[in-house]
Amino acid sequence: MSISATEDTAERLARLQESVEELLREAERQGASAAEASVGSSTGLEVAVRLGEVETVEHIRDNGLGVTVYFGHRRGSASTTDLSPAAVRDAVRAACAIAEYTQEDSCAHLAAPELMARELPDLDLCHPWPIGVDAAVALAVECEEAARGHDPRIVNSEGASLSTHFGLRVYGNSHGFIGGYPSTRHGLNCAVIAQEGESMQRDYWWSSARAPEDLDAAARIGARAAARTVARLNGRRLGTRKVPVLFRAEVATGLLRGLIGAISGGSLYRRASFLLDSLDEQIFPEFVRIHEQPLLPRGLASAPFDGDGVATRAKDLVRDGVLQTYVLDTYSGCRLGMPSTANAGGVRNLTIDSGPLDRAALLREMGTGLMVTELMGHGLNMVTGDYSRGAAGFWVENGEIQYPVEEVTIAGNLREMFANLVAVGDDCDFPGSTRTGSWLIEQMTVAGE
Repeated sequence: MSISATEDTAERLARLQESVEELLREAERQGASAAEASVGSSTGLEVAVRLGEVETVEHIRDNGLGVTVYFGHRRGSASTTDLSPAAVRDAVRAACAIAEYTQEDSCAHLAAPELMARELPDLDLCHPWPIGVDAAVALAVECEEAARGHDPRIVNSEGASLSTHFGLRVYGNSHGFIGGYPSTRHGLNCAVIAQEGESMQRDYWWSSARAPEDLDAAARIGARAAARTVARLNGRRLGTRKVPVLFRAEVATGLLRGLIGAISGGSLYRRASFLLDSLDEQIFPEFVRIHEQPLLPRGLASAPFDGDGVATRAKDLVRDGVLQTYVLDTYSGCRLGMPSTANAGGVRNLTIDSGPLDRAALLREMGTGLMVTELMGHGLNMVTGDYSRGAAGFWVENGEIQYPVEEVTIAGNLREMFANLVAVGDDCDFPGSTRTGSWLIEQMTVAGE
Protein backbone atom coordinates (compact mmCIF):
# COMPACT_ATOMS: atom_id res chain seq x y z
CA MET A 1 0.00 0.00 0.00
CA SER A 2 1.69 3.17 -1.16
CA ILE A 3 0.97 6.40 0.70
CA SER A 4 0.71 9.63 -1.21
CA ALA A 5 2.55 12.62 0.20
CA THR A 6 -0.61 14.67 -0.37
CA GLU A 7 -2.77 12.64 1.99
CA ASP A 8 -3.29 14.16 5.42
CA THR A 9 -2.22 12.45 8.60
CA ALA A 10 -5.72 11.23 9.55
CA GLU A 11 -6.14 9.53 6.17
CA ARG A 12 -2.78 7.85 6.44
CA LEU A 13 -3.55 6.57 9.91
CA ALA A 14 -6.92 5.27 8.73
CA ARG A 15 -5.29 3.30 5.93
CA LEU A 16 -2.75 1.75 8.29
CA GLN A 17 -5.53 0.84 10.71
CA GLU A 18 -7.36 -0.87 7.85
CA SER A 19 -4.22 -2.92 7.18
CA VAL A 20 -4.07 -4.01 10.82
CA GLU A 21 -7.76 -4.89 10.89
CA GLU A 22 -7.44 -6.95 7.72
CA LEU A 23 -4.40 -8.69 9.10
CA LEU A 24 -6.23 -9.67 12.30
CA ARG A 25 -9.20 -10.93 10.30
CA GLU A 26 -6.88 -12.96 8.09
CA ALA A 27 -5.23 -14.51 11.16
CA GLU A 28 -8.66 -15.53 12.46
CA ARG A 29 -9.58 -17.01 9.07
CA GLN A 30 -6.44 -19.12 9.17
CA GLY A 31 -7.34 -20.56 12.54
CA ALA A 32 -5.24 -18.51 14.94
CA SER A 33 -6.69 -18.22 18.42
CA ALA A 34 -5.19 -14.73 18.80
CA ALA A 35 -2.98 -12.32 16.88
CA GLU A 36 -1.29 -8.96 17.12
CA ALA A 37 0.25 -6.69 14.52
CA SER A 38 2.19 -3.47 14.23
CA VAL A 39 2.38 -1.40 11.05
CA GLY A 40 4.53 1.64 10.47
CA SER A 41 5.24 4.10 7.71
CA SER A 42 7.87 6.84 7.70
CA THR A 43 9.23 9.52 5.42
CA GLY A 44 12.17 11.80 5.90
CA LEU A 45 15.11 13.79 4.64
CA GLU A 46 18.77 13.53 5.63
CA VAL A 47 21.57 15.73 4.35
CA ALA A 48 25.27 15.65 5.20
CA VAL A 49 27.95 18.22 4.41
CA ARG A 50 31.70 18.26 4.92
CA LEU A 51 34.07 21.19 4.48
CA GLY A 52 31.21 23.21 3.09
CA GLU A 53 30.33 20.73 0.36
CA VAL A 54 27.30 18.48 0.13
CA GLU A 55 28.22 14.83 0.69
CA THR A 56 24.82 13.12 0.72
CA VAL A 57 21.16 13.91 0.28
CA GLU A 58 18.83 11.07 1.15
CA HIS A 59 15.05 10.97 0.89
CA ILE A 60 13.65 8.25 3.13
CA ARG A 61 10.44 6.31 2.62
CA ASP A 62 9.93 3.14 4.64
CA ASN A 63 7.04 0.81 5.38
CA GLY A 64 7.03 -2.13 7.77
CA LEU A 65 4.59 -4.67 9.13
CA GLY A 66 5.07 -7.29 11.82
CA VAL A 67 2.53 -9.93 12.79
CA THR A 68 2.47 -12.52 15.56
CA VAL A 69 -0.13 -15.28 15.66
CA TYR A 70 -1.01 -17.63 18.51
CA PHE A 71 -2.41 -21.13 18.32
CA GLY A 72 -3.05 -21.68 21.98
CA HIS A 73 0.42 -21.21 23.45
CA ARG A 74 2.31 -21.78 20.21
CA ARG A 75 3.53 -18.59 18.59
CA GLY A 76 4.81 -17.60 15.16
CA SER A 77 5.94 -14.24 13.79
CA ALA A 78 6.62 -12.77 10.36
CA SER A 79 7.30 -9.36 8.86
CA THR A 80 7.23 -7.58 5.52
CA THR A 81 7.90 -4.15 4.05
CA ASP A 82 5.07 -4.60 1.52
CA LEU A 83 1.71 -3.38 2.84
CA SER A 84 -0.39 -4.61 -0.08
CA PRO A 85 -3.35 -6.89 0.77
CA ALA A 86 -1.63 -9.87 -0.88
CA ALA A 87 1.57 -9.30 1.12
CA VAL A 88 -0.43 -9.00 4.34
CA ARG A 89 -2.06 -12.38 3.66
CA ASP A 90 1.31 -13.93 2.86
CA ALA A 91 2.80 -12.60 6.09
CA VAL A 92 -0.03 -14.11 8.12
CA ARG A 93 0.38 -17.45 6.35
CA ALA A 94 4.12 -17.41 7.07
CA ALA A 95 3.53 -16.67 10.76
CA CYS A 96 0.97 -19.47 10.97
CA ALA A 97 3.37 -21.90 9.32
CA ILE A 98 6.09 -20.99 11.81
CA ALA A 99 3.72 -21.49 14.74
CA GLU A 100 3.19 -25.11 13.67
CA TYR A 101 6.82 -25.86 14.53
CA THR A 102 7.18 -23.94 17.77
CA GLN A 103 6.90 -25.53 21.19
CA GLU A 104 4.16 -24.74 23.67
CA ASP A 105 5.08 -21.84 25.93
CA SER A 106 2.64 -20.96 28.69
CA CYS A 107 3.79 -17.34 28.56
CA ALA A 108 3.18 -16.97 24.83
CA HIS A 109 0.01 -14.88 24.87
CA LEU A 110 -1.31 -11.37 24.50
CA ALA A 111 -1.27 -8.90 27.35
CA ALA A 112 -4.33 -8.99 29.57
CA PRO A 113 -7.27 -7.16 27.94
CA GLU A 114 -7.85 -4.95 30.98
CA LEU A 115 -4.33 -3.50 30.52
CA MET A 116 -4.98 -2.18 27.02
CA ALA A 117 -4.78 1.57 26.45
CA ARG A 118 -8.39 2.74 26.33
CA GLU A 119 -7.56 6.42 25.93
CA LEU A 120 -4.83 7.86 23.72
CA PRO A 121 -3.87 11.30 25.04
CA ASP A 122 -2.42 13.85 22.65
CA LEU A 123 1.27 13.95 23.60
CA ASP A 124 2.16 16.68 21.08
CA LEU A 125 4.59 14.39 19.26
CA CYS A 126 3.92 15.44 15.67
CA HIS A 127 5.55 18.57 14.27
CA PRO A 128 6.40 18.07 10.59
CA TRP A 129 9.22 20.20 9.20
CA PRO A 130 8.57 21.07 5.55
CA ILE A 131 12.21 22.01 4.98
CA GLY A 132 13.61 21.73 1.47
CA VAL A 133 16.98 20.32 0.51
CA ASP A 134 18.58 23.73 -0.05
CA ALA A 135 17.47 25.03 3.34
CA ALA A 136 18.58 21.82 5.07
CA VAL A 137 22.01 22.02 3.44
CA ALA A 138 22.31 25.68 4.44
CA LEU A 139 21.63 24.87 8.11
CA ALA A 140 24.16 22.03 8.10
CA VAL A 141 26.77 24.29 6.46
CA GLU A 142 26.05 27.03 9.03
CA CYS A 143 26.59 24.53 11.83
CA GLU A 144 29.88 23.28 10.41
CA GLU A 145 31.18 26.78 9.62
CA ALA A 146 30.49 27.87 13.19
CA ALA A 147 32.61 24.95 14.39
CA ARG A 148 35.44 25.49 11.92
CA GLY A 149 35.59 29.20 12.68
CA HIS A 150 35.44 28.86 16.44
CA ASP A 151 39.16 28.34 17.03
CA PRO A 152 42.23 28.26 14.74
CA ARG A 153 43.12 24.86 16.19
CA ILE A 154 40.11 23.33 14.42
CA VAL A 155 41.93 21.92 11.37
CA ASN A 156 39.47 19.46 9.86
CA SER A 157 35.87 18.35 9.96
CA GLU A 158 33.97 15.10 9.91
CA GLY A 159 30.98 17.12 8.76
CA ALA A 160 27.55 18.17 9.88
CA SER A 161 24.22 16.53 9.15
CA LEU A 162 20.56 17.43 9.44
CA SER A 163 17.69 14.95 9.57
CA THR A 164 13.91 15.23 9.71
CA HIS A 165 11.54 12.27 10.01
CA PHE A 166 7.78 11.87 10.06
CA GLY A 167 6.29 8.53 11.07
CA LEU A 168 3.00 6.77 11.71
CA ARG A 169 2.57 3.69 13.85
CA VAL A 170 -0.50 1.53 14.40
CA TYR A 171 -0.74 -1.49 16.71
CA GLY A 172 -3.70 -3.82 17.14
CA ASN A 173 -4.57 -7.20 18.62
CA SER A 174 -7.40 -9.68 19.02
CA HIS A 175 -8.70 -7.97 22.16
CA GLY A 176 -10.24 -5.41 19.84
CA PHE A 177 -7.54 -2.87 20.61
CA ILE A 178 -6.23 -0.74 17.76
CA GLY A 179 -4.25 2.41 18.42
CA GLY A 180 -2.06 4.63 16.34
CA TYR A 181 -0.44 8.04 16.34
CA PRO A 182 1.91 10.19 14.27
CA SER A 183 5.27 11.46 15.45
CA THR A 184 8.22 13.46 14.21
CA ARG A 185 11.89 13.68 15.12
CA HIS A 186 14.46 16.18 13.91
CA GLY A 187 18.19 16.44 14.51
CA LEU A 188 21.32 18.44 13.74
CA ASN A 189 24.87 17.45 14.64
CA CYS A 190 28.48 18.32 13.90
CA ALA A 191 31.90 16.71 14.52
CA VAL A 192 35.29 18.37 14.03
CA ILE A 193 39.00 17.69 14.53
CA ALA A 194 41.48 19.92 16.38
CA GLN A 195 45.27 19.87 16.34
CA GLU A 196 47.97 21.51 18.44
CA GLY A 197 51.50 20.27 17.85
CA GLU A 198 51.42 16.48 17.82
CA SER A 199 48.10 16.30 19.64
CA MET A 200 44.93 15.71 17.63
CA GLN A 201 41.42 15.27 19.02
CA ARG A 202 37.88 14.79 17.73
CA ASP A 203 34.59 15.64 19.40
CA TYR A 204 31.02 16.54 18.49
CA TRP A 205 27.71 18.01 19.64
CA TRP A 206 24.12 17.56 18.60
CA SER A 207 20.52 18.57 19.12
CA SER A 208 17.37 16.47 18.73
CA ALA A 209 13.70 17.36 19.18
CA ARG A 210 10.13 16.53 18.20
CA ALA A 211 9.55 20.08 16.92
CA PRO A 212 12.04 21.98 14.73
CA GLU A 213 11.69 25.13 16.84
CA ASP A 214 12.97 23.17 19.84
CA LEU A 215 16.31 22.41 18.15
CA ASP A 216 19.31 24.35 19.38
CA ALA A 217 20.62 27.01 16.98
CA ALA A 218 22.94 25.66 14.28
CA ALA A 219 25.75 28.07 15.15
CA ARG A 220 25.55 27.16 18.83
CA ILE A 221 25.77 23.44 18.08
CA GLY A 222 28.85 24.00 15.92
CA ALA A 223 30.54 26.24 18.46
CA ARG A 224 29.97 23.74 21.23
CA ALA A 225 31.34 20.89 19.13
CA ALA A 226 34.49 22.94 18.52
CA ALA A 227 34.88 24.00 22.16
CA ARG A 228 34.59 20.40 23.35
CA THR A 229 37.19 19.30 20.80
CA VAL A 230 39.75 22.00 21.59
CA ALA A 231 39.43 21.39 25.34
CA ARG A 232 40.67 17.82 24.86
CA LEU A 233 44.00 18.76 23.23
CA ASN A 234 47.29 17.76 24.90
CA GLY A 235 45.72 15.09 27.08
CA ARG A 236 47.87 13.24 29.61
CA ARG A 237 47.79 9.77 31.07
CA LEU A 238 47.51 9.05 34.78
CA GLY A 239 49.19 6.59 37.06
CA THR A 240 46.94 3.98 38.66
CA ARG A 241 45.06 5.33 41.69
CA LYS A 242 41.74 5.25 43.54
CA VAL A 243 39.92 8.58 43.38
CA PRO A 244 36.45 10.08 43.20
CA VAL A 245 35.01 10.07 39.68
CA LEU A 246 32.54 12.56 38.23
CA PHE A 247 30.61 11.22 35.22
CA ARG A 248 29.60 14.28 33.22
CA ALA A 249 25.89 14.34 32.48
CA GLU A 250 25.98 13.08 28.88
CA VAL A 251 28.00 9.98 29.87
CA ALA A 252 26.10 9.39 33.11
CA THR A 253 23.21 8.24 30.91
CA GLY A 254 25.15 5.00 30.44
CA LEU A 255 24.98 4.30 34.18
CA LEU A 256 21.20 4.62 34.04
CA ARG A 257 21.14 2.25 31.06
CA GLY A 258 23.12 -0.21 33.14
CA LEU A 259 20.46 -0.03 35.84
CA ILE A 260 17.66 -0.62 33.31
CA GLY A 261 19.49 -3.59 31.84
CA ALA A 262 19.83 -5.12 35.30
CA ILE A 263 16.15 -4.71 36.24
CA SER A 264 14.73 -5.70 32.83
CA GLY A 265 12.65 -8.84 32.69
CA GLY A 266 14.82 -10.63 30.13
CA SER A 267 17.90 -10.43 32.37
CA LEU A 268 15.92 -11.34 35.47
CA TYR A 269 14.07 -14.45 34.30
CA ARG A 270 17.32 -15.74 32.78
CA ARG A 271 18.95 -15.03 36.17
CA ALA A 272 21.65 -13.00 34.44
CA SER A 273 21.53 -9.79 36.48
CA PHE A 274 23.51 -8.39 39.39
CA LEU A 275 20.21 -7.03 40.77
CA LEU A 276 18.42 -10.37 41.04
CA ASP A 277 15.88 -10.47 43.87
CA SER A 278 16.53 -6.81 44.70
CA LEU A 279 12.95 -5.55 44.61
CA ASP A 280 12.18 -3.35 47.64
CA GLU A 281 15.89 -3.21 48.51
CA GLN A 282 17.99 -0.10 49.05
CA ILE A 283 20.29 0.09 46.02
CA PHE A 284 20.99 3.87 46.00
CA PRO A 285 21.34 6.48 48.74
CA GLU A 286 18.06 7.85 50.09
CA PHE A 287 18.18 11.07 48.03
CA VAL A 288 17.84 9.17 44.73
CA ARG A 289 14.60 9.10 42.76
CA ILE A 290 14.55 7.58 39.25
CA HIS A 291 11.29 7.67 37.33
CA GLU A 292 9.74 7.13 33.91
CA GLN A 293 7.57 9.73 32.15
CA PRO A 294 6.05 8.06 29.07
CA LEU A 295 3.28 10.67 28.75
CA LEU A 296 5.61 13.68 28.72
CA PRO A 297 4.45 16.16 26.02
CA ARG A 298 6.99 16.33 23.17
CA GLY A 299 9.14 13.75 24.96
CA LEU A 300 11.59 12.01 22.65
CA ALA A 301 10.46 8.60 23.93
CA SER A 302 6.84 9.39 24.79
CA ALA A 303 4.13 6.90 23.81
CA PRO A 304 0.54 6.29 24.98
CA PHE A 305 0.97 2.50 24.86
CA ASP A 306 3.83 0.06 24.76
CA GLY A 307 4.69 -2.60 22.19
CA ASP A 308 2.03 -4.92 23.63
CA GLY A 309 -0.74 -2.30 23.58
CA VAL A 310 -0.55 -1.82 27.35
CA ALA A 311 -1.34 1.71 28.54
CA THR A 312 1.82 3.49 29.68
CA ARG A 313 1.93 5.45 32.91
CA ALA A 314 4.36 7.50 34.92
CA LYS A 315 6.05 5.53 37.68
CA ASP A 316 8.98 5.55 40.06
CA LEU A 317 11.59 2.87 39.43
CA VAL A 318 13.65 3.97 42.43
CA ARG A 319 12.23 6.03 45.29
CA ASP A 320 14.24 7.08 48.36
CA GLY A 321 16.99 4.85 46.96
CA VAL A 322 14.76 1.76 47.07
CA LEU A 323 14.03 -0.29 43.95
CA GLN A 324 10.25 -0.07 43.47
CA THR A 325 9.64 -2.12 40.32
CA TYR A 326 11.24 -4.16 37.60
CA VAL A 327 10.92 -3.25 33.90
CA LEU A 328 8.67 -5.87 32.30
CA ASP A 329 6.81 -6.61 29.11
CA THR A 330 4.01 -9.16 28.97
CA TYR A 331 6.23 -12.17 28.31
CA SER A 332 8.96 -11.47 30.86
CA GLY A 333 6.36 -10.51 33.46
CA CYS A 334 4.66 -13.86 32.97
CA ARG A 335 7.97 -15.68 33.34
CA LEU A 336 8.50 -13.90 36.65
CA GLY A 337 4.90 -14.29 37.83
CA MET A 338 4.31 -10.54 37.66
CA PRO A 339 2.10 -8.25 35.58
CA SER A 340 3.47 -6.18 32.73
CA THR A 341 4.84 -2.78 33.71
CA ALA A 342 4.03 -1.40 30.23
CA ASN A 343 7.65 -1.53 29.14
CA ALA A 344 7.50 -3.60 25.97
CA GLY A 345 9.97 -1.67 23.86
CA GLY A 346 11.89 -0.23 26.81
CA VAL A 347 11.59 2.66 29.24
CA ARG A 348 10.32 6.02 28.07
CA ASN A 349 11.79 9.36 29.14
CA LEU A 350 13.83 8.02 32.04
CA THR A 351 14.77 10.71 34.55
CA ILE A 352 16.82 10.88 37.74
CA ASP A 353 15.98 13.87 39.91
CA SER A 354 18.83 16.35 40.16
CA GLY A 355 20.29 17.79 43.30
CA PRO A 356 21.15 21.42 44.08
CA LEU A 357 24.75 21.40 42.80
CA ASP A 358 25.74 22.73 39.38
CA ARG A 359 28.84 21.36 37.65
CA ALA A 360 31.22 23.83 39.27
CA ALA A 361 29.84 22.95 42.70
CA LEU A 362 30.19 19.24 41.92
CA LEU A 363 33.85 19.76 41.08
CA ARG A 364 34.35 21.57 44.37
CA GLU A 365 32.55 18.75 46.18
CA MET A 366 34.84 16.21 44.49
CA GLY A 367 37.99 18.19 45.31
CA THR A 368 40.56 15.97 43.59
CA GLY A 369 39.63 13.29 41.09
CA LEU A 370 38.69 12.51 37.50
CA MET A 371 35.84 14.05 35.52
CA VAL A 372 34.88 11.60 32.76
CA THR A 373 33.60 13.05 29.48
CA GLU A 374 33.91 10.05 27.17
CA LEU A 375 33.64 6.28 27.62
CA MET A 376 34.87 3.58 25.26
CA GLY A 377 34.20 -0.13 25.00
CA HIS A 378 31.46 -2.26 26.54
CA GLY A 379 32.85 -3.22 29.91
CA LEU A 380 29.81 -4.15 32.02
CA ASN A 381 29.32 -7.71 33.22
CA MET A 382 25.56 -7.80 33.74
CA VAL A 383 25.77 -10.92 35.90
CA THR A 384 28.29 -9.60 38.43
CA GLY A 385 28.02 -5.84 37.94
CA ASP A 386 31.76 -5.54 37.33
CA TYR A 387 32.41 -2.36 35.37
CA SER A 388 35.53 -1.45 33.35
CA ARG A 389 35.61 1.13 30.55
CA GLY A 390 38.19 3.07 28.62
CA ALA A 391 37.79 6.75 29.45
CA ALA A 392 38.86 10.30 28.71
CA GLY A 393 38.16 13.49 30.58
CA PHE A 394 39.83 16.00 32.86
CA TRP A 395 41.96 15.80 36.00
CA VAL A 396 40.64 17.96 38.82
CA GLU A 397 42.48 19.31 41.86
CA ASN A 398 41.05 21.53 44.60
CA GLY A 399 37.79 21.67 42.64
CA GLU A 400 39.43 23.12 39.51
CA ILE A 401 40.11 21.45 36.15
CA GLN A 402 43.87 21.10 35.67
CA TYR A 403 44.38 19.31 32.32
CA PRO A 404 42.74 16.85 29.92
CA VAL A 405 43.21 13.13 30.47
CA GLU A 406 43.23 10.36 27.87
CA GLU A 407 43.96 6.63 27.55
CA VAL A 408 42.88 5.61 31.03
CA THR A 409 40.57 2.89 32.30
CA ILE A 410 38.06 3.29 35.11
CA ALA A 411 36.92 0.23 37.04
CA GLY A 412 34.50 -0.66 39.79
CA ASN A 413 31.29 -2.56 40.43
CA LEU A 414 28.04 -0.99 39.28
CA ARG A 415 26.08 -2.06 42.35
CA GLU A 416 28.76 -0.52 44.57
CA MET A 417 28.83 2.58 42.36
CA PHE A 418 25.08 2.98 42.82
CA ALA A 419 25.41 2.63 46.59
CA ASN A 420 28.32 5.10 46.68
CA LEU A 421 26.65 7.83 44.61
CA VAL A 422 27.48 11.10 46.37
CA ALA A 423 25.46 13.57 44.29
CA VAL A 424 23.53 14.07 41.05
CA GLY A 425 24.14 17.48 39.54
CA ASP A 426 21.73 20.11 38.30
CA ASP A 427 23.59 20.34 34.97
CA CYS A 428 21.61 18.35 32.42
CA ASP A 429 22.23 20.39 29.26
CA PHE A 430 21.92 17.91 26.40
CA PRO A 431 19.07 16.49 24.32
CA GLY A 432 17.83 12.96 24.77
CA SER A 433 15.16 10.72 26.22
CA THR A 434 17.29 9.90 29.29
CA ARG A 435 17.61 12.91 31.56
CA THR A 436 20.31 13.13 34.18
CA GLY A 437 22.83 15.50 35.64
CA SER A 438 26.43 14.54 36.33
CA TRP A 439 27.04 11.70 38.80
CA LEU A 440 29.70 11.97 41.50
CA ILE A 441 30.88 8.52 42.63
CA GLU A 442 32.76 8.33 45.91
CA GLN A 443 35.67 6.24 44.62
CA MET A 444 36.78 4.14 41.63
CA THR A 445 40.02 2.70 40.35
CA VAL A 446 41.65 4.72 37.58
CA ALA A 447 44.34 2.81 35.68
CA GLY A 448 46.75 4.41 33.26
CA GLU A 449 50.51 4.32 33.02
